[in-house]
Amino acid sequence: MAEQPAFADMTDVRAFEEAMPLEERFPATSALDIIRDSASRFSDDPALTFLPTGARDEPVHTISYRALLAHLIATANLLQDLGLGHDDAVSIILPILPQSHPVILGSQVQAIANPINPLLEPAQLADIMRGAGARAVVCLAPGGPTDIWEKTLRAVEQVPEIHTVLAIRLPGVSDDPPASPLPGRALKVLDFDAAVAEQPSDRLRVERDFSGDEIAACFHTGGTTGHPKIARLTHGNMAFIGQLMRVGTAHLGRQTVICGLPLFHIFGVIIQGVGAFAAGNHIVLLTPSGFRNPDALRNLWHHVERFRVNSFATVPTVLNALSQIPVGNLDISSLTRINSGAAPLSPAFEDTFERRFHLTVTNGYGMTETTSLITLPPDDQPPGSVGIRLPHSRIRVVELDGDEVRRECQTGEPGVVLVRGPQVFAGYVDPEDNRYAFVDGDWFNTGDLGYLDEAGYLYLTGRSRDLIIRGGHNIDPALIEEALNAHPAVVSAIAVGQPDAYAGELPVAFVVPVANRETSEEALLAWCQERVPERAAIPKRILLVPEMPVTAVGKVFRPALRERITGLVIDEILQSGEFRATVEDVRYDKARGMQVSVHCEDASQIEPIRDQLAPLPVHVAVRLSRTPGS
Repeated sequence: MAEQPAFADMTDVRAFEEAMPLEERFPATSALDIIRDSASRFSDDPALTFLPTGARDEPVHTISYRALLAHLIATANLLQDLGLGHDDAVSIILPILPQSHPVILGSQVQAIANPINPLLEPAQLADIMRGAGARAVVCLAPGGPTDIWEKTLRAVEQVPEIHTVLAIRLPGVSDDPPASPLPGRALKVLDFDAAVAEQPSDRLRVERDFSGDEIAACFHTGGTTGHPKIARLTHGNMAFIGQLMRVGTAHLGRQTVICGLPLFHIFGVIIQGVGAFAAGNHIVLLTPSGFRNPDALRNLWHHVERFRVNSFATVPTVLNALSQIPVGNLDISSLTRINSGAAPLSPAFEDTFERRFHLTVTNGYGMTETTSLITLPPDDQPPGSVGIRLPHSRIRVVELDGDEVRRECQTGEPGVVLVRGPQVFAGYVDPEDNRYAFVDGDWFNTGDLGYLDEAGYLYLTGRSRDLIIRGGHNIDPALIEEALNAHPAVVSAIAVGQPDAYAGELPVAFVVPVANRETSEEALLAWCQERVPERAAIPKRILLVPEMPVTAVGKVFRPALRERITGLVIDEILQSGEFRATVEDVRYDKARGMQVSVHCEDASQIEPIRDQLAPLPVHVAVRLSRTPGS
């Protein structure tokens, strides 16, 4: 008889809290404690299997639990040998590789792990390295289709504190890294795998007693603001989530799980890493680029059948793509659940997907700053909710006045979501970023809008920073998005503010239509007229787009949509005024707002253009165009 879920509802959560003190229930204080325990229990069972290209039936590389522990211990010993201390960081700039988890886990045993998105530009990489306090870097060796090596070196050039670069080679793809890649710089360059192989892997040279409040990792946020903050996660944060996942998923048994999410992101590292290893799961790494690999995604149902996959986590954009890939005669009956996160999932789409593929889609909620989890999604969670709070944590919904709590919101009343608990991080590296991060003591301000129902389920309604402010009236984008997402010809919809000289902002919506399904902007506007509950929220225009801009972790990148609509509005103003000018650049800056550059061909029109654009809530720079040779 199958076990009952540990946390089916809030009654279970409260009973769990009351039965035993947290420290007694979860004695581990680090991820190393968890991996050691799993290695002793699961030994030669597979922990990781790596698919190099995503092709059907290709040869794979598998690592056992015992080998995983040995690899991370050898990594920690190597870093100790290189002189890194517990307060030094190791910046890890890698795609999804068999070495990724051991490198991240081993780095935080001896130092501080700092996974970084390899798609970032060198200046951003350097900023994060400096902020984290990096003294060493692990990255992909030169060669192949990526420019990770070249970008990393350009970043390292700007961070003189870094003394070692450890290069990971891909057989048949990578080249040998040069011994002296930066002239005039004393930089040690090592082949990572060769260097690790020389280290003892059965014991740490220097054992360490971990304190739960010591920093284990620095993650840069993958949010939608365009400005990466560096969040400090503790050993206690990770140990708590790992032990909680072992209890919370025990009723499912040991699972085989596909991981196509990047391993610079908190979910891939914690939930499909530490938490999965705590539960004894087998993780199938879906190629270096994960779900971004077209072949891997096209063959996903085949991989489910081949490895008898039980579950995986992804984002709505991937689910949309999978919904259009036929299963054919493949047997995917082992797949019973998919967890969707990073962005709200349309309840109508979720229901259709579940019925078509005969599985359960759960919709969870978490952030980098909460070690990936704020809520747990029971299988029978109400449509539209993101689940119930974690044991030993708390959620409040409040009305804020700046960084002060004005009042508590009533059941069912939307407000700002606050959270505290053993999964909440130790703050950002930059003190300026911490100014409004915590309110009323140790309550973390998520910046999300939502409400709690009587049963304790949380529902998200939007981002406070994403509010559209029309003439002083706050419009929640979710009002528009929910109406449009219910249309049968709509895959996804995102509402943003269009700059307006009179109202400040007017609501507009970008819509990805269903392929081969006829619709029009006019038809969707008429739909909104009937279904958007607030008159002020009815969009002024709708733009059909083939896809939404997304971040590296699959979140819709709203600043790009605001930039696009801002450029379009200004271009229309220039054309209607018959100005000889063009919009050259539109860029959202978190500190200064929307920045627009206009180039004018006629010097006499510069001041009239400035006067015309001045009422818009954007910063416009009008410059005279320079012709070649002038």
